[in-house]
Parts: sequence; C-alpha cells; structure tokens
Amino acid sequence: MKKSLLSIMALTSASALALSACAEAPTATTTAGSSETASAAASGSTAAATDFTACMVSDAGGFDDKSFNETAYNGLLKAKDELGVQTNQIESNAESEYAGNVQAMIDADCDVIVTVGYALAAATEAAAKQNPDVSFAIVDNASFEGVDNAKGLIFNAAQPAFMAGYAAAAMTSTGTVGTFGGANYPTVSIFMDGFAEGVKYFNEQKSGSVKVIGWDEEKQDGQFIGGNNPFGDVSGGKNTAATLIAQGADIILPVAGPAGIGALQAAQESGGKVNAIWVDTDGFVSVPDYSSSIITSVEKEMDVAVFEAIKAAMDGSFSSDPYVGTLENGGVGLAPFHDFESKMPEGLADELDQIKADIISGAITITSPSQPS
Repeated sequence: MKKSLLSIMALTSASALALSACAEAPTATTTAGSSETASAAASGSTAAATDFTACMVSDAGGFDDKSFNETAYNGLLKAKDELGVQTNQIESNAESEYAGNVQAMIDADCDVIVTVGYALAAATEAAAKQNPDVSFAIVDNASFEGVDNAKGLIFNAAQPAFMAGYAAAAMTSTGTVGTFGGANYPTVSIFMDGFAEGVKYFNEQKSGSVKVIGWDEEKQDGQFIGGNNPFGDVSGGKNTAATLIAQGADIILPVAGPAGIGALQAAQESGGKVNAIWVDTDGFVSVPDYSSSIITSVEKEMDVAVFEAIKAAMDGSFSSDPYVGTLENGGVGLAPFHDFESKMPEGLADELDQIKADIISGAITITSPSQPS
C-alpha cells in the first residue's frame, strides 16, 4: 500500500527524483513494534550463523507500524532465526530517502535487499540494474522487465477484501459502510475495490441496499488522507474516519498503515456503535489496544513471502519470477473474527467459505484493475 493522489506516471517520476538523495547510516537493530516481533527478536537465532546478509529498507511508517512494514520485517526476523542469516535494516522517513537508504544497504555488503513498498520501485529498479551481483526483492510491486536480479512480491488483496466487504454488508446496522486510504496507490485501491465489490455482491445475493462511501470503483477515486505523510498521520486518519462516520458508516476499512490507527480510535470512542476491519496483518493481534473494535482483518502474508525470497537468494534458487499471493496459495486471507465471531449473523461463516471457494474456482470474478496479472 501507499501514497498519493497523483497518477501512476507522476508517482514514478516523483520516486525517480529520490535517486540523488542521501540516507542516514544503517542501523543493525530496530525497536520491535509488536509482541510477535519482540518475541522473534528476543529469541535469538536457532540456526547456525552464516556469512550471508539479508537486509531491508522500510517505507515511511517504520518497522513498528502494526501493519505493512512490520509484517514484512517479521519475515526478515524469521530468516535470521531459522536460517542463521546476518541482518541489517534501515527505516525510511520520507520519499526523498528511498534511494539513499537502498544504497546504504548496498554499501553494507548485503547479499539480498528487500524493499518494502510500491513507492520504492524506482529506487529498487535503479539499484538492481547497477548492482547485478546483489539480489533484490520488493514488496507490493511487480518484477521489473529485463531485470534478472529483482523479484516482485505482490498480493491479490482484492480477494480477501471482497470477503471483508461481504461480511461488512452482512453486519452493518446502519446500512452504510466506509473505506478510505492514505493515498491513491494501486496497492491501496486494490483493497477498496475488493471491499466495494464484496458489498455489491451481498446486495445482489440478498436483495440488499448497503451503501459504500469513501470509494468509487468506477472512477477509481475516493476518500484519502493526503498531505506530506498520509500513512503516518494518525490524527488525519481519525478525522477521515470521523467524516465517514458522520455520513452514517458504522464499519470502516482504513487502508492507511499506521494512520489507520486513527480510524480505530474513532471506532473505539463510539462506544461500540462503530467498528473497523484492519488490513495487512491480523489487527486483533498487532494492535491489541483496539481489538474490541476490530471485526476481522484482510491479511497479506508478506512475512512468508519475504522469508521465502531470502531463503531462495541464500540457497541459489532465486529468480525474478514474481511471487503472487492469492487465496488459493494462502498468500492472502481473511483473519478470524475473534470477539466478533459470536456476533456474526447465522450462516455468514458458511457463506464466506463458499465465497472463498468461488473466488478460487473463478465462479466469482473480481474486476479490480489493480489486481496483479
């Protein structure tokens, strides 16, 4: 997921400007941001140490964002623990740091460098072309044409988001559900597309009239936080959620990284009248302070994809063929409903199982233009 309301060409151009930027010196460790991350960091390696070094460059939001970066970072920690690799990492605070941060990892003699986020595509592609002996993997971006040492790790988040939209339509009390993003990237809008299509499918199947606000799939435009730091702006996320709530939405899907915590705050302050669906990781686990307001989550198993890319680079089987996470291969999924399981309408769990099967078989076709090909 991530960033702005600009067109894709403008985004790519903006990212390219970052190629001349400088970066802070890389750090060997970062502060863990979840109990899972902390546990992995504290456990120590269970595998014999090697001289192979795996490195990571975050997008804005850092490795403790309770969502996107943190999930990918857990894959790096798993590689350290299970494969015995050396690790190095650096956090990005702004787009201008991307290229410099990638270069810092090259200068640190990394064998494989994982960049986290669509916004790092230009910096990653340039670095891969200039350093053919280093393997690169990028989360949320396809492989680069003609670049043999860079692997895209992409996810069809529209599939589980479709299931989440259907569930939201089945569980709303007001008949209105909402979604918003940090900014209009394909890796953000893919969630919003799937969510809106799931609501539409519910209406078709149940003769319902549930309304989605915050996103118009046909226009590919909707409600975004915007600004210079849309994915780190928690207060902006809260204000955006409040706007949707004021228009009647009682279930919110924020696709905004740590800024989405603002939506959780708004939901919690409603006293149970408003709830949310988290993204990227199981929010019930990653943001436990707001678990009472999280119905379910649309998960992307980025940690698994990152681990497998590092393992492939280490054992010599690395290729530029993209990894595509789907419902069928378990790369994406809908998290458990946890405390909301008892509140699910009768039959909804079975309906979601059938929807999942129908998406996998092709009986249900999702039309989001942001889906990986």
